[in-house]
Amino acid sequence: MTEAPKFNNERPVIKNVLADRYSSRETLEIFSEENKVLSEREFWIEIMQAQHDLGLNIPQKNIDDYGKIKNQIDLVSIRKRELKLRHDEKARIEEFNALAGHENAHEGLTSRDVSDNLEQAQIKRGLNVIKDRTVATLARFATSATETYGKLVYTGRTHMVPAQPDLIGRLFSNAGEELLLAYNRLGNLIENYPLRGIKGAMGTQTDQLQLFGQDQKKVDELESRVAKFLGFKNILGSIGQIYPRSLDFEVVSTLYQLVCGPASLAETLRIMASKEEFTEGFKPGQVGSSAMPHKMNSRTLERACAQRDILDGYLTMAKNVAGKQKYGGDVSDSATRRVFIPDSFFVTDGFFQSMLTVLDEAGFYPAVIEKELNTYLPFLTSTRLLMAAVDEGVGREKAHEAIKRHAVNVALEMREKGEVRKGILDRLAEDPSIGLKKEIFEEALSSPIEFVGSAPKQVADFVKKVNEITDKYPKVAKYVPEEIL
Repeated sequence: MTEAPKFNNERPVIKNVLADRYSSRETLEIFSEENKVLSEREFWIEIMQAQHDLGLNIPQKNIDDYGKIKNQIDLVSIRKRELKLRHDEKARIEEFNALAGHENAHEGLTSRDVSDNLEQAQIKRGLNVIKDRTVATLARFATSATETYGKLVYTGRTHMVPAQPDLIGRLFSNAGEELLLAYNRLGNLIENYPLRGIKGAMGTQTDQLQLFGQDQKKVDELESRVAKFLGFKNILGSIGQIYPRSLDFEVVSTLYQLVCGPASLAETLRIMASKEEFTEGFKPGQVGSSAMPHKMNSRTLERACAQRDILDGYLTMAKNVAGKQKYGGDVSDSATRRVFIPDSFFVTDGFFQSMLTVLDEAGFYPAVIEKELNTYLPFLTSTRLLMAAVDEGVGREKAHEAIKRHAVNVALEMREKGEVRKGILDRLAEDPSIGLKKEIFEEALSSPIEFVGSAPKQVADFVKKVNEITDKYPKVAKYVPEEIL
């Protein structure tokens, strides 16, 4: 057995798979360590400036000095401080103070005044990115439902078996309708998501009140300025050390709901690909299998389904930190939240990158779809055959019995022999108890588009809803996903 590789004194770097392989740059920047440190420093500067303006003895020159060095970020140096202090927030405070040459940062604050508020700011920014991805996906669904596949009829299924004819376009409007519900929930969450605010160690604002000589108005003004700086209009009132972790569950459950409709579509499209009715696209130079050169797998749709499952795991993690706050709360959930908060956004963003790529590159095979439809159409529309016979004067019960007998025989022959020697229309035409020509039955089945009921209207209604959104966000609707691995 070979020896493990030897490393120098630096720790080996292991990448976050979700971030490295799937997420967009926009989401990565929100949750990057460098951005976290910079956001924290800008937050401290805003706090100091507000405290100065409200009368605390923090010289303006000192605040300016902090501003001059805020971009000098040395993650290695901060890590070394944390190894000694065993406190991540204190390590970053000491680093910031040392660079500025002052000790005014973090006056009257507890760690959660900084970390909880900034995590919520990250979450809100992340939700807005996902909102953009959702709009782009809805736009693609609307296009696919009408312009691309609006009149293509296929063999619809329930319980995984042929049921009735339907429009390919409705595959996209069905998934899109579910996505619209999640989109509306997301918009409500973004609009009303509340900030923890500056509450201190127990949530009572004791330290800030002491700094401001028990002047509650000044403490309230400080908190209002912080909320405005971070982009929040709502602030939580009576809380403990941390904001309620049920908010984290609401965030991740909203992300999970967003992927559900498209994920269900991905499952359907994978099945259709296995029957050669659909392709997610296969670019020049792409390889489907290292062993089987002919393979053209639905690898991106498979990935999307896996990403849904990963998010399901993070939903469980979010659920497990909710409803467990003892007294004023503690940070025993910090290790869990360090994982599921950023990763939930990485995987959700990656899911939409995957789906948007498929929607831009995919296609259906009408000839294969039509062949299957022609095979099943007499079964799926047997009522039309029955009415055609009745209209020609055949007794209803006699016609019903004949159609049932021939349909069952054809179905058994298909299943037992793999092919049909003679179709149901030919058998009906040769049945002396019916006495009708084949053309009569063919005429009854001549226009499959007539058999899809309200499908065209349902698609049109869905597209109208989407257009109201895309007209509001035209640039976002045209978003092109990043190149995926």
